[in-house]
Amino acid sequence: MSTNSEYSNGELQTIVAARSLAGKRSCFIGVGRPSTAALLARMVHNPKLVLVYESGTIGAKPYHVPLSIGDGELAETADLVVSVPEMFNYWIGPGRVQVAFLGAAQVDPQANLNSTVIGEYEHPKTRLPGAGGAPEIATGCAEVVVIAPHSTRTFVKQLDFKTTRGERTTRVITDLGVLEPVAGELTLTTLHPDVRVEQVRENTGWDLKIADNVQVSDAPSAQELAALRELVAR
Repeated sequence: MSTNSEYSNGELQTIVAARSLAGKRSCFIGVGRPSTAALLARMVHNPKLVLVYESGTIGAKPYHVPLSIGDGELAETADLVVSVPEMFNYWIGPGRVQVAFLGAAQVDPQANLNSTVIGEYEHPKTRLPGAGGAPEIATGCAEVVVIAPHSTRTFVKQLDFKTTRGERTTRVITDLGVLEPVAGELTLTTLHPDVRVEQVRENTGWDLKIADNVQVSDAPSAQELAALRELVAR
């Protein structure tokens, strides 16, 4: 993974994801880097952003990255806490949450996701956490943003198991750049600074399409970096 002397591409990935939530109303969040990016967005770009977690917390305002969706600070700081059935039947299903931030173990050219198994389902090499609510979230939210590391292990031509469909995915943000669906297939549209197109191709498990006019991500601002590092240090 390429790095800048002042920041890592992993940090830039999180910051680029946070920027994508500027002006958004609400975001359903997965754990890990998606959660970090959403918290950063609320700290720097969008203080009115409503954070929603699968455990039923709506309007959570954590001041550290939660260890899981069951982290007590989510409930303590939320505007309200609802049951999981209510979360899916009343909030997710009818489309009341605008954006979903999801991660995945595998992503295919159509932005379908695998978070179930690596290898054959009956005899997997690795048993992953599973779908959780991701399939319903990905069809209930108007927009899905996927945050994943960019490697041939993650970006594969064919999933070992299709957990979540990708038809509502608008972008996949990685530590190398941003992919967006063009004519139904993920296409490289943005590179992070100091990353080459060939580097992205080498880390993708299919013949990746490249946009005619590839943009370059803005480097992190001092404010973004300071807020991110404060967030992850807590």
